[in-house]
Amino acid sequence: MTEATATEPDICSSKGCRAPAAWQLLWNNPKLHTPDRRKVWLACDDHRESLEKFLGARGFLKDTVAHEG
Repeated sequence: MTEATATEPDICSSKGCRAPAAWQLLWNNPKLHTPDRRKVWLACDDHRESLEKFLGARGFLKDTVAHEG
């Protein structure tokens, strides 16, 4: 495994996707995390909706914000 450098963009969290991230999907699992804790998945424009649906169907999605990375 190599370390990311400043020139490598953050990539989408969707399995197999190597596209640059444009969105942060903030979520938590209420059975495991305190209400104020937020985990982050990164999403490209193509995978934003599918990742939001995945997290939303489980009641985990809290917010989606633009990724500034």
